[in-house]
Amino acid sequence: MALQLNNLRLPAWLLPATWPRTAGQPETARLDIDDGIVTRVQPSSGPGEGLDCLGALALPGLVEPHAHLDKTYTRRRLGAITPGLLGAIEATQADRAFWTPDDLRQRASRALGQARSHGVTHLRTHLDWWSAETPTAWQVIRELAQDTSFHLEQVALLPLPLLADKTVAQRIARTLANDTQAPRSVLGAFIHSSNFNAQALHNLLACAAEAGLDLDLHIDEELNSAACGLATVARAATAMQFPGRIVCSHACALSTYPEAQAQATLDDVARAPITLVALPATNLYLQDAVHGRTPRLRGLTLLKEARLRGIALLLGSDNVQDAFCPIGNYDPLSTLQLAVLSAQLDDVFDTWSQTVCRADWLSRAEHGADLPGKAAHLTLLHSTDPYSWPADTARSVLHGEHVPEAFTTYLRGLA
Repeated sequence: MALQLNNLRLPAWLLPATWPRTAGQPETARLDIDDGIVTRVQPSSGPGEGLDCLGALALPGLVEPHAHLDKTYTRRRLGAITPGLLGAIEATQADRAFWTPDDLRQRASRALGQARSHGVTHLRTHLDWWSAETPTAWQVIRELAQDTSFHLEQVALLPLPLLADKTVAQRIARTLANDTQAPRSVLGAFIHSSNFNAQALHNLLACAAEAGLDLDLHIDEELNSAACGLATVARAATAMQFPGRIVCSHACALSTYPEAQAQATLDDVARAPITLVALPATNLYLQDAVHGRTPRLRGLTLLKEARLRGIALLLGSDNVQDAFCPIGNYDPLSTLQLAVLSAQLDDVFDTWSQTVCRADWLSRAEHGADLPGKAAHLTLLHSTDPYSWPADTARSVLHGEHVPEAFTTYLRGLA
């Protein structure tokens, strides 16, 4: 069965530089879909056959690059929490006593269902791994990954000091690399000024490279201008010619550096195989948090400066309804809405929408953002206005060749 979608408005970042424009805006596109695969994307040339989408905006499948399925939906049972990152960590440590396989499976399944309903096709979750032994959550999520309709990756989130012993670092890296039931495993660590260890960081990079693993790091999640994790990783990765992809999330401290130091650090990042992930909800909620006091600082990393250098940058939900953030719903478009306001972004549809779509920026295994040849996972937006989007995040999710009834109903309202 074949499907043709006419007059879809795709974002500029998804189109070739030669794509025709009118009044500075990309012209609408025609997508041909056959057997669940996008076979061709070309400029619309009149009514044609198939479904006339009347200029509706559309994106590829959405990406959730940073989640915590082991912690999610625990806020209701935590009670009072000391404000800030360290208070959230303390509350979570106490809650681990309740992390049975059934508890983890129920909460993670709910999260995956939410993400799927919003159009997420690629989700990466961090899972706490606080000792040399494989945690229960790793095994539970590994089972769920076998029965999901989208790409699910697992990151072993290790405390950096655990890796000061190279033998431990090697053993964990080999465990991940040899886990045939979790082939999308990524090695990760929490790197903070309170636990910084240069030898452990060296072991982390060396063991990941040796095992053929990508890295995904919680880094400089603090408003401390002395934090040096991001700069150290960037320089070390370049010096050793790290062969994979390193995702660095948070990097809040970058916003506190003197301007020259911040720019120099970003120059180092641009030379390394690094993707930055900004997490506006959690960073706004936790950074500069003091009981009874309105925060003065936003805690966001330098999104605009990073993109000006061509640094790959994604936006993530991070924690959802747990000790680190009491709200959230695994909707990348809600995250983008928040980033528009907190980081003062403009040209959102044509430029910044890629921060919730670019799975190729997550790992070495992905290859570009072109639609042809890929599965037909599309986010059909109920909007024709690229200037005010995402004021309304209403959408229909297309998988394969079945156009959701909600989208055709929306189109009838436009006609």
